[in-house]
Amino acid sequence: KHDYQVLAALLKSCAALSAVKLGKAFHSFVVKLGHLHCQSVSKALLNMYAKCGALNDCQKLFGQMGKSDSVTWNIVLSGFSGLKGNDANVMGLFNAMRVANHPKPSCVTIAIILPVCARLGDLDAGKIVHSYVIKYGLETHTLVGNAFISMYVKCGLVCDDAYAAFNSINHKDVVSWNAIIAGFSEIKLMDSAFSLFRWMLKGPIEPIIATIANILPVCASLDKNVGYCFGKEIHCYVLRRTELELYLSISNALVSFYLRVGQMEEAESLFRRIKSRDLVSWNALIAGFASNGEWFKALDLFHELLSQDMTGPNSVTFISVLTACAQLQNLQVGEQIHGHVVRHPCLCDTAVWNALVNFYVKSNNIEAAYRTFLLISSRDLISWNSMLNGFAESRYFTHFFDILHWMIREGHRPDSITMLSIVHFCVAVSSVEMVKETHGFSIKASLLVGDFEPTIGNAILDAYAKCGNVDYASRTFQSLLGKKNLVKFNSIISGYHYCGSHDDAFKIFNDRSAMDITTWNLMIRVYAENDRQCEALSLFHELQAGGIKPDAVIIMSLLPVCTQMASVHLLRQCHGYVTRACFNDIRLNAALLDTYAKCGSIASAYKLFHSNHHKDLVMFTAMIGGYAMHGMGEEALKVFFHMIELGVKPDHVILTAVLSACSHAGLVDEGLKIFHLVEKVLKIIPTMEQYACVVDLLARAGRITDAYSFVTGMPIEANANVWGTLLGACRTHREVEFGRVVADRLFEIEANNLGNYVLMSNVYAADARWDAVVELRKLMRTRDLKKPAGCSWIEVETQRNIFVAGDSSHPQRSIIYSTLSVLDQQIKESSNL
Repeated sequence: KHDYQVLAALLKSCAALSAVKLGKAFHSFVVKLGHLHCQSVSKALLNMYAKCGALNDCQKLFGQMGKSDSVTWNIVLSGFSGLKGNDANVMGLFNAMRVANHPKPSCVTIAIILPVCARLGDLDAGKIVHSYVIKYGLETHTLVGNAFISMYVKCGLVCDDAYAAFNSINHKDVVSWNAIIAGFSEIKLMDSAFSLFRWMLKGPIEPIIATIANILPVCASLDKNVGYCFGKEIHCYVLRRTELELYLSISNALVSFYLRVGQMEEAESLFRRIKSRDLVSWNALIAGFASNGEWFKALDLFHELLSQDMTGPNSVTFISVLTACAQLQNLQVGEQIHGHVVRHPCLCDTAVWNALVNFYVKSNNIEAAYRTFLLISSRDLISWNSMLNGFAESRYFTHFFDILHWMIREGHRPDSITMLSIVHFCVAVSSVEMVKETHGFSIKASLLVGDFEPTIGNAILDAYAKCGNVDYASRTFQSLLGKKNLVKFNSIISGYHYCGSHDDAFKIFNDRSAMDITTWNLMIRVYAENDRQCEALSLFHELQAGGIKPDAVIIMSLLPVCTQMASVHLLRQCHGYVTRACFNDIRLNAALLDTYAKCGSIASAYKLFHSNHHKDLVMFTAMIGGYAMHGMGEEALKVFFHMIELGVKPDHVILTAVLSACSHAGLVDEGLKIFHLVEKVLKIIPTMEQYACVVDLLARAGRITDAYSFVTGMPIEANANVWGTLLGACRTHREVEFGRVVADRLFEIEANNLGNYVLMSNVYAADARWDAVVELRKLMRTRDLKKPAGCSWIEVETQRNIFVAGDSSHPQRSIIYSTLSVLDQQIKESSNL
């Protein structure tokens, strides 16, 4: 004879294995033996059908059982709630149980029902259950309280309802603490979440794995230094609790934490110490490197992952790596990932396709981006927005509107990102009418209210200004009365600056009661870019007097002032501040280097260059440009070839700088070698500036015929800059006939450029062709062309000295002219030796 306890155990095993056929066989056996009346066996059968998803059998058996207790109801409710699409049936069963009033719902019943209310988003039903719980005194029960916390958190009612439910629990367990901490974290109230964690530590409840995983992202979101310190303390706690250290999920959470606070070395060190890494570990570090701008490291780690004997990368890996490829414009790796994704359809989810589209857009390969976009079977709004952004960046007018109309026909409603892409496109094509249409649609679609308003409103305001319609920008600014924020004030200031209305910009600046660092930076830049150095410096001093610490961006805005004033003294003050503030910004260092060179202190520029261990293309460009400016061609070439040895790929800017350096130093052969290197080896199409450098290189060396042949043999039509360079060389080498031919071509291109006439006049004057000089000056008067007065300045002992052609007002003019006369005489004497 089979004992009923054995049958109950067998049915429990069937439930665990989802073996419904075997369970039904046992059901038949139970009926045959007459054990169905046994409560433990009938409940085991009911549980088996519920766990196996055989809900019809479950409900049929439940109806046959007659008088049921709360456990029986809970089994059925749990079975129905465990399968999708049955939430309405669960609520119906619960209401039937509540109306019958026998048996009364238990704590377990409430814990089953509340997640269903959360899934349905039925807050009213949840509150009715809460009223029932309070009525029967169940609210202090830990299981019930935890369920209410979870429901209110999922419904977004954390601060009041979820927190009240948490406080009502008499005996809070670790689940209670984890739920409320996670709730405050989800709504970005990180300080409150961390305060709750500290409160928890004061009690008897100790953190578990889930607690650590919840609190580390909270620490990462606090102030960088504070959060880092707290995170380190938690790491120490984990190390003291050896059982926690063994869990891979905690190690992964710690790696992610260090990456989020920018501690790359600590994150990588911890990653290397993990003995059995999983794909989550690799993905965390790759994504962390990508999000912190360590693009090369992200790619290196990806290649290391591929060499491991483990499950290959997944869609999360590819999304992070494609981000790095997009920033580096690494087409080779990106296209390899594309091929891998196509060969493995299981990886072809929409998020990966979107990342591929974005990669091609960022790599300026719009055709490939569009082909990839067309392959996406289930496009979401991100897919459409990525493609729209690509067409906007590339100014593909027709394609942009075709895809926008297609998107709307497909039933996708434009969101704030879509509108920003449209506004960006309007700015790119400088169309005020399109900005007006976009503005009108945003108003009709209610995108200028609520959460969308600040971003889109600022973008539209900025677009009006950049399209040259300050009036509409000002009206938009005024229409947002009551909604004005710092970004809007900054946008209108930027708009006035863009359109040259500097007084209006300053008026808005003065009317603003509160200002952030961006506001100050904008106004300093306004003055710096409009030759009002004194006002820029005055604002900078006012900012410091107000207790605001200048950031790297403000220093960058102030550096042009140093250049305009040729003030090494002011530049060294800026450099000193950068050093004391520990601004470890390679672009800022490159700007400092460039400013030292422009202020005449090339030794200081090289010292700064040499002291930077991590040099990028911008740093190399600044140093080579500095040497070019000072005629130090050989030094520029050394830096250039050192850069090539390091594997840094040159761009058009640095190639122009090194060619200019060769030109100024008379290094003809070296310059021609580099120019051919551009075409033949680097496969870079030369720009007009580079052609002009080669012309200048040949012309300065007196090879006017070669320079002219080079210009006429160029694969593209030479512009005024190239012909002007050649005309200047004709003047230097007194090539009058060549000069006349070049000038005729130049006057065709730029008939009203006074500089061209002055150059040709000097060519005639150098050859004593005074009649031709007179004719040219008559022509200049006829066309009402006037030459602006030349101006130069120099800083001596922190004092700026300005010299304008024809002006003799300088107080030390006698000494200056006397000294210049002596120097001129010495030069003439040395040239005669």
